[in-house]
Amino acid sequence: MQDISQQTWHATTIEHSLSILASSKHGLTEQDVLERRDRYGLNQLQATKKRSSLIMFLSQFHNILIYILLISAVISLSLQHIVDSSVIFAVVFLNALVGMVQEGKAEKALEAIHNMLSHMASVIRGGKRHTINAEELVPGDIVLLRAGDKVPADLRILESNSLQIQEAILTGESKAVTKNTDNVSINSALGDRTSMAFSGTTVTYGVGSGIVVATGMQTEIGKVSSMLQSVQKMVTPLLRQMSKFSRWLTFIIVALSALVFAIGVYVWGRGLEEMFMAAVGIAVAAIPEGLPAIITITLAIGVTKMAKHNAIIRRLPAVETMGAVSTICSDKTGTLTRNELAVCNITLPQHDYNVTGAGYLPNGEILENDEIINAKEHRDLLALIHVGLLCNDAELNEHQDGWKLHGNPTDGALLALAMKANFDIALERRKCPKTDIIPFQSEHKFMATLHHDHDGNGYIFVKGAPEKIMDMCHIDKDHWHERVAELAEQGQRVVAFAMRKTSQEHTDLNFSDLENSNLSFLGLCGIMDPPRKEAIQAVGDCRTAGITVKMITGDHAATAKSIAEQVGVNSSTGVLIGADLDELSSEELQDKIKDVDVYARTSPMHKLRLVRALQRNGEVVAMTGDGVNDAPALKQAEIGVAMGQSGTEAAKEVAEMVLADDNFVSIRHAIEAGRMVYDNIKKAILYILPTNAAEGMAVVMAILIGGVLPITPVQILWVNTVTAITLALALGFEDAEDDVMLRKPRDPREPILSKLLMWRIVFVSFLLVAAVFLLFFYERDHGVNLKVARTVVVNMLVMGEVFYLINCRRIQESALNIKTIFGSKAVWIAIGLVMVLQFIYTYMPGMEDFFGSRPISLLHWLQIITGGITIFLLVELEKWFGRLRSRRRYH
Repeated sequence: MQDISQQTWHATTIEHSLSILASSKHGLTEQDVLERRDRYGLNQLQATKKRSSLIMFLSQFHNILIYILLISAVISLSLQHIVDSSVIFAVVFLNALVGMVQEGKAEKALEAIHNMLSHMASVIRGGKRHTINAEELVPGDIVLLRAGDKVPADLRILESNSLQIQEAILTGESKAVTKNTDNVSINSALGDRTSMAFSGTTVTYGVGSGIVVATGMQTEIGKVSSMLQSVQKMVTPLLRQMSKFSRWLTFIIVALSALVFAIGVYVWGRGLEEMFMAAVGIAVAAIPEGLPAIITITLAIGVTKMAKHNAIIRRLPAVETMGAVSTICSDKTGTLTRNELAVCNITLPQHDYNVTGAGYLPNGEILENDEIINAKEHRDLLALIHVGLLCNDAELNEHQDGWKLHGNPTDGALLALAMKANFDIALERRKCPKTDIIPFQSEHKFMATLHHDHDGNGYIFVKGAPEKIMDMCHIDKDHWHERVAELAEQGQRVVAFAMRKTSQEHTDLNFSDLENSNLSFLGLCGIMDPPRKEAIQAVGDCRTAGITVKMITGDHAATAKSIAEQVGVNSSTGVLIGADLDELSSEELQDKIKDVDVYARTSPMHKLRLVRALQRNGEVVAMTGDGVNDAPALKQAEIGVAMGQSGTEAAKEVAEMVLADDNFVSIRHAIEAGRMVYDNIKKAILYILPTNAAEGMAVVMAILIGGVLPITPVQILWVNTVTAITLALALGFEDAEDDVMLRKPRDPREPILSKLLMWRIVFVSFLLVAAVFLLFFYERDHGVNLKVARTVVVNMLVMGEVFYLINCRRIQESALNIKTIFGSKAVWIAIGLVMVLQFIYTYMPGMEDFFGSRPISLLHWLQIITGGITIFLLVELEKWFGRLRSRRRYH
């Protein structure tokens, strides 16, 4: 094979291109593919250059709270407080190390998700059609393109039927470019190379094929990829809110520390050095330095849990938003139903037939009046099945695990029908090959093909939406509309068929060939796509959770109503079709959409209008879709949900979430996980803030009353460190609460620190401070050494936090049950670890030099445990009063 790197493919003829690449329209052999992969490598772009570990590590210090800790450490060091400064430096270093590790894990998680979403390509190899990973493409491969696909490599166009490609990623021009097979001038600009399709661009219309001429970094997009700036990491609204909270908290901490410093020096006459260390203690205590890392980890855990339920998050904010979804706009096919179509009924002018069998299996019979018939003995039936077989782009291939469909599900059902009628599909296609095609598009809702047999006869075959096909034929439309309604009322998708003969010289198929009612109407097929049993339960769960499920489909209204009734979507207020929506103003639609949950015969613009109307009503919308026609609505919705199996690349490109199994149940699981993540973040905040506030207030209270500090800054750092890396982190692994899918959707505008949480933070802070001072004064009054008393206080703080951790497992519900106390392995591992660390702190020789600790007695431990239990019970009592008030307000 010749050197291909310097070829000007856009100026090269098809024949010359095939010759240079040593290929043909039948594609490469497996041996060719292996040899070329060794030579050219995989079809992938070089990974974006990542930040070094050092840069990643240093970036963890870019936080105003960390700056305060570092300044405190430097001043402490200048005052010869070696131990204090060393511990502060160690804590900051450890925090940065944890952050760096988590950031690295986040990058690896994104890489894993990218691999799961890798683009696929339809190719011809060895004369057969295959669907492969796009990375496996090599120069010389023949690639098939259709609307919605992303072009997987640079291609020289071999066939084009109304093929249009959007090339804005390369040219900046939003208007799609019409492609053809003619070579162009060698000096043509990139946007004028109409004989080429470039990697990364999107097919917006038509069908075609091309030969791969460049892969990986040799493609046009590969040449410019090094110039593209890396995508800026997205920050969730929650993290932005936490950033603002950090600045607000920093101001309060600095002001409070300065006030205490001034009171201690000027009111109580204490030394500057002593009061500076006290101020450092307040700052160290009150700063929740571990909170950002814990929030990030909690979000990451949510992504992982969603992925286990086949919901792949493409954009991190979707994790947070999923918990606030109030309306799901779901497509019908494949999401609420099985997406395994089968022809169930055939209605002809003179006869009606039933068809048995399911899915794409060729097993089944054709019945008339409950008796099995031979289709080839029924000329009118034979004609309809023949049109369905030939006016068809799909292929059914038998594999070890069953029959696999390549192409449109409706076409697959028609091929299965043909096999049930004992047609040899490959033979029929050879006997009457396809000459031209008008591909199905949502705008015109039909597909037409032009064929010529070997006897010199030409045929035009058409199939599509009944109302469109009827307009092409001279028939009693009222009668056939009634027949369509009969099938649709049974939940069947109705497809109509027509044909006419044409001449041998007719080689180009145009829309004008289908006008003037000159086609012969053959009949109807009713195709059933049964509801998923699990989707019925999931819809019920969503309704219980206060989430409205709306079905938006392009199917017939009666079909939509039938399926809606089967899966539990409210259809009692009727069905609105696209024509009805066209008559409504935006304000009227905004009002109407509150009552109607089923929409049929909708176009892309209708779906977009529906999503916008819901959003104007204050709804948080999740929109499902799989086709290029769904992309506008997917992009408009707060959560665009694309189908991983049946979805086009155009749909996945704009979606926040991709369902790996195309199942509505996965959306339900994702909402539950989103609510769980939001709950766990609230639990972490509810846990960290009171404990930090209590540590700081203990120092403040001691200064204000002119007493001895019950806990030193370095001891506060110890408590913060051991609890942040153990106890607080355990809350990120909490499972969803039992009532998580029984609540109404949360208002996304509500602050994360609600009145309830603010009260709980103040209440628990007071309890911890009270416990600290009661024990400290008790020990001092009984003549206990200051260092021993402080050791008791440190262990009291930690024990209080241990018991409060159990409280936090349930924000409002009671934690006084076996499941809550003992039901989390992560919590008990964290408790076990922190108790080991506390025993090391209290009894290990040498800890006194660093932290001023002393061994304490068993009586002290009994006092500490009693204090922890008391805090636990008082918090549960506060929650009980809260539930009682809520019930009274409800009644």
